Amino acid sequence: MKQEQDQAYWDEVSASFGEDGNYRLWRRHSDRVNRQMLEGWLRGQAVNRLLKTDLFDEATSAGLYPFLASLCSRVEGVDISIRAVEAAAAKYPELKTHLADLRELPFKDHTFDCVVSNSTLDHFQHNEDIHLAISELFRVTRPGGYLLVTMDNLQNPMVWLRNHLPQALLQKAGIVPYYVGRTLTRSGLVKALRRAGFETLESRAIMHCPRAVAVARAGAVQKSGDADAQNGFLERLLRWERLGQWPSRYFTGYFVAVRARRPK
Repeated sequence: MKQEQDQAYWDEVSASFGEDGNYRLWRRHSDRVNRQMLEGWLRGQAVNRLLKTDLFDEATSAGLYPFLASLCSRVEGVDISIRAVEAAAAKYPELKTHLADLRELPFKDHTFDCVVSNSTLDHFQHNEDIHLAISELFRVTRPGGYLLVTMDNLQNPMVWLRNHLPQALLQKAGIVPYYVGRTLTRSGLVKALRRAGFETLESRAIMHCPRAVAVARAGAVQKSGDADAQNGFLERLLRWERLGQWPSRYFTGYFVAVRARRPK
């Protein structure tokens, strides 16, 4: 997809998710898992200026911004969708938002102490776009700064199968709600980061609950309107993250996460 087509498409997705509340409970779980991971990686770090590489979460749910703002002096976010940018800015006026493509960021070199990229790089159509975006993230990260990135995990058999089936079929069947792009294996992501100039510090797998079943169940629990049932369901979902300590974690996690640093 060309940049103009990308923007139009993600404008439509952001608008539809803003109107459709069926995913609210599931997104609360997703936000919580990402917060827990990022808290361990960011707590105690000196982060003044932080970049978040998309605003879809902030536009359609609480997102990660309130948490990130509690740890950093200044949080900025970019998105290719004007609808996502406007919705996030309206919800969080103190969040500095930018309409931009990750492959061509509007920032000077060495601008950010940290970049958080949660499931953004896995929506491109070609691997070359992923590498180009990573190079841009390296450029805007200051020496000694960090990149915290998650992508769809191809070691998970369900993710591998999904990524090898026709997109049109998956969306028509309701298996995926929007375009799922290319992703990299864990080793491929590490190699791509190192090729751009980052040094990789650690990796992990997150989001271990069976996704299709969990998303469907989350929708049903949400529609019940029972706050206690919803909170109890979220607690049960979170227990699945214990699999992140198992040797089989890269076969059960739906996302692979890597913490990397730009050398000083």
